[in-house]
Amino acid sequence: MDFALSDSQESIRDAIAKICSRFDDAYWLKKDKEGGFPQDFHKAMADAGWLGICIPEAYGGSGLGITDAAIMMRTISESGAGMSGASAVHMNVFGLNPVVVFGTSEQCERMLPPVVSGKERACFAVTEPNTGLNTTQLKTRAVRQGDKYVVNGQKVWISTAQVAEKILLLARTTPLEDVKTPTRGLSLFYTDFDRKRIAVHEIEKMGRKAVDSNELFIENFEIPVADRIGEEGRGFEYILHGMNPERILIAAEAVGLGQLALSRAAAYAKNRVVFNRPIGQNQAIQHPLAKNWMELEAAWLMVMSAGWQYDQGLPCGPAANAAKYLAAEAGFHACEQAVMTHGGFGYAKEYHVERYLREVMIPRIAPISPQLILSFIAEKVLGLPKSY
Repeated sequence: MDFALSDSQESIRDAIAKICSRFDDAYWLKKDKEGGFPQDFHKAMADAGWLGICIPEAYGGSGLGITDAAIMMRTISESGAGMSGASAVHMNVFGLNPVVVFGTSEQCERMLPPVVSGKERACFAVTEPNTGLNTTQLKTRAVRQGDKYVVNGQKVWISTAQVAEKILLLARTTPLEDVKTPTRGLSLFYTDFDRKRIAVHEIEKMGRKAVDSNELFIENFEIPVADRIGEEGRGFEYILHGMNPERILIAAEAVGLGQLALSRAAAYAKNRVVFNRPIGQNQAIQHPLAKNWMELEAAWLMVMSAGWQYDQGLPCGPAANAAKYLAAEAGFHACEQAVMTHGGFGYAKEYHVERYLREVMIPRIAPISPQLILSFIAEKVLGLPKSY
């Protein structure tokens, strides 16, 4: 059993850190104030070839594993970019996994290289206003008419829809009352984002202003049958292949953000003098920060374990969910403590830690609530009756 990063993984971490060093605190503070997608950061990652870290080499990617991607995403977040930087490339890392696994060779050759090169950006449209995490109850309908589908419905909390050229869309192709199980009858599409048929309304939110979140209103949106991924009616099954990687990656981002906040808090505690001594000399400051470090380290081990299980082709649902839960909680506690360690200055934007606290709410909430993770572990791991 070896807990050390391999030489190639250390190289990934160092290369990503070098790119991120070009985008300093002032850059992300400005993005937090003014908004606007971080195009130059996205381009820098694309130019260096990192947007396709998990895409097969045959389609322009690096063909690496989720563990390697987790190291990359932690490094981005920990650099100071936080969730703003991580979310700018997050979709590229895991989102098109269903295309890789279930798409035809023609689809992969057509769809993947533009995303890897950064020429096209994609958004992931699953969640709806009235269904939340109950994905089998989606109301958006895709009706086949010859060689195309016509789609009508709504989606919500869709990241990067303001700038995306492509959309990965889950819609119901068979009415719920006509399927044997609720998980059937949903189909997955990857197609052009037609702004004439999809109205995009941005949602103002508490953090991560640089990466937009949106509600989509879809009206008579036509999708070629050639852009359907896999078989009709099996889309829910296909997106499951992206859910565990997403949990692992957002967990890595939460750990990175927590470690960033912790490092800022520790540095401040060393230098801030009150009552003629550095506040870091006081155990009331030391102990919470020490606890934060232990929680983050434990969460990171869970992230690496989940990533290893996924890359080995093992069932990793419990580990991926546990990693997401533990990392989000540890990251939140570290960001909260960083603000408290700074005292009044923690509330000031120029010290950055208040931004970390706002952004760390994302991995706590999404892509699945902590309560549903607890219910999943209780049922699937402990064998307790299903509670929902």
